[in-house]
Amino acid sequence: MVKVGIIGAMELEVSALKGQIKGITVKKKAGMEFCEGTIGGVNVVVVRCGIGKVNAALCVQILCDDFGVSHVINTGVAGSLNNDLNIGDILISKDAVHHDVDVTIFSYKIGEVPQLGVREFPADQGLISAAEKAIKEKQPDLNYRIGRVASGDQFISSSEVKERIIKNFEADCAEMEGASIAHGAYLNGIPFVIIRAISDKADGSAEEDYPTFEKAAAAHCAKLVADMLTLI
Repeated sequence: MVKVGIIGAMELEVSALKGQIKGITVKKKAGMEFCEGTIGGVNVVVVRCGIGKVNAALCVQILCDDFGVSHVINTGVAGSLNNDLNIGDILISKDAVHHDVDVTIFSYKIGEVPQLGVREFPADQGLISAAEKAIKEKQPDLNYRIGRVASGDQFISSSEVKERIIKNFEADCAEMEGASIAHGAYLNGIPFVIIRAISDKADGSAEEDYPTFEKAAAAHCAKLVADMLTLI
């Protein structure tokens, strides 16, 4: 049975989805509210995990252990690391990586968690295809790209930091939860995808742009997630 866990870090990233749930029940755990029911006839659990990688990882494990989800989708906003991704555009993850992990002194690749055996966590091709199809059918004018998500417990607003992440990881967007969600899904053998709408350019303009555009970007992303559910 398909049951999709949908995670957003902030309430504005999941509120529209919560409003669409039919037959909703709410369970609280670890300071999070897990809203279970159906959207478009598809079983879902929608949750605001809170900001940062630890919150995100805890959320994935609860979704697996307590709700038995079959798929995980991360929805939200991100800063662009790619000149072809502008504010309001969509990034669909091909994979995700931790940009704030550095154990290179022991000969690991930058971003690689020791002894895990993988640096990039690959997204599920079926979920990627569902997101693409939903855009083409429901929002054909929406610009999107399939690419790499880089995550760390930092809000990127420095051109210097931005360029370092691009150089080290060839990533397309930066945010604070996706790689931990991908990491948790990978360890649990659950297919995942990260859907991010661009809210800023992750440079010196980010401090001004992010508050201005985050709400609209989050709404774009939530609509796409709702549209793709029936295609999974």
